[in-house]
Amino acid sequence: MEDYLILAIGAGTAAAFLIVALIFVALRPKRSTRMHVGIPETVLLFRNGEVVDHTPDAAELFNRTILTGMGWDEVREALSPGFPALPADLPISQMIWASPNVPHAELIAEPSANRLHLRLRCTPDGAANLFRSRCQTDEHNRLVELSRNAPDALWHTDTNGNLLWNNDAYEELCRDAGKTPEDSSPIDLKLPTTRVERTTRVSVKPDGHPQRWYEVVSRPVSDGWMHYATSIDSLVNAEMAQRNFVQTLTKTFAHLPIGLAVFDRDRQLVLFNPALVDLTHLPVDFLSAKPNLLSFFDHMRENRMMPEPKNYASWRDKLYDVVSAAREDRYCETWNLPSGLTYKITGRPHPDGAVAFLIEDISAEISLTRRFRSELELTQSVLDCFEDAVAVFSRLGVLTFSNAAYRAQWDCDPDSAFAEITIVDATKDWQQACDASPIWPDLREFVLTLRDRQSIGADLVLKTGEPMRCALCSRWPPVRHLSGSPPLQLFPDVINWSKKNIAL
Repeated sequence: MEDYLILAIGAGTAAAFLIVALIFVALRPKRSTRMHVGIPETVLLFRNGEVVDHTPDAAELFNRTILTGMGWDEVREALSPGFPALPADLPISQMIWASPNVPHAELIAEPSANRLHLRLRCTPDGAANLFRSRCQTDEHNRLVELSRNAPDALWHTDTNGNLLWNNDAYEELCRDAGKTPEDSSPIDLKLPTTRVERTTRVSVKPDGHPQRWYEVVSRPVSDGWMHYATSIDSLVNAEMAQRNFVQTLTKTFAHLPIGLAVFDRDRQLVLFNPALVDLTHLPVDFLSAKPNLLSFFDHMRENRMMPEPKNYASWRDKLYDVVSAAREDRYCETWNLPSGLTYKITGRPHPDGAVAFLIEDISAEISLTRRFRSELELTQSVLDCFEDAVAVFSRLGVLTFSNAAYRAQWDCDPDSAFAEITIVDATKDWQQACDASPIWPDLREFVLTLRDRQSIGADLVLKTGEPMRCALCSRWPPVRHLSGSPPLQLFPDVINWSKKNIAL
């Protein structure tokens, strides 16, 4: 009987405990079925389109201490790198976005009346990845500051040219062009057809401001292109100034009869004038193509506008020695061409390693010099045929000509003398070889007087007893310098010494 009583009491106690457990389970608050045990969440609470509350870790997500009052545009801008499909307006229905860039990350929007719960959920990816991301945070922030504050415009586009990211300098460039970053690119830039780096020079014309020039370097990246725009206004202005200067020089040298060829430091022809075309007979299109120094002289040789060297191969090797000599301002040659023309080639140094060659046709000058030299030799031959001693003095009293009889009579050679022989020097020698006579001062005055004079003469006796006759004449037959030019009085004063038998 007691055993049945004990069993009854135990059964009643067990039933009471079971009832209490069921009541506890029924009364326990229900947890959301969306919660995943062990998965951290960052939650933002919106009310009327603005953030009113958030979890503590949300401050790190937006890199700011106060999130209250943030609108959907600011939140969307911060989350768009991981969730590019976020709508431009605040969600009005429950939505879930999976991140294409961050594995195991999703964003959940739960609207309710004028409220919105925005949950960012990310499955832990291991201690190693978490530690590495923490260590790279400082470097990431540093790179962000460097790129955003860079003085050059930087922007990232996809393969279709759509803007993905830009820095502050790019936004300033857009403002100068009268556009916004959301509009089309302020620079008319065509993407390369191949995945290779390309450099493009472009310009932007702001309203009311001078045109601005940029050099854009486009480099392929995994998801599109990175573009780097550097301002080159100073470089373009320098190139335009140089171009204008070259044009000015070209106009200045266009009417010169001397051919001009200027080669830069790379030995490329950068400037020439029309006279060079006339003198070298080189085609204009060839010179306009900026040939190098070797090609320039090769074409001159083919046109027979330079003397044929004995060994042209070795001459080409020595051509750089010619350039070095020209850079030191010591290159000057005279070319006697097969056509009979004579060219004078002069090398002159220019700044920045450039060198200029001047080609001058001196055929007329050489011909005149040769003709004048021939006339002088003819005159000398005529004077040497005289038996009497003849000496010719210039207006300044300098001995310019003498014949063989004079040099034999007075035992002198004016051509081999170190200094010029004047009438004073000559009369001293004559006076020492002759007896006393009053003719010597008159003779010196006759030669050094510039006005017209009458011919004079005197009979002299050498100290050897030989009589001589000295005649002075200020009229010598004129010689024409050039055909059609007026007569040129070359020999104004002539002193003629002739032997004469004088009764002593």
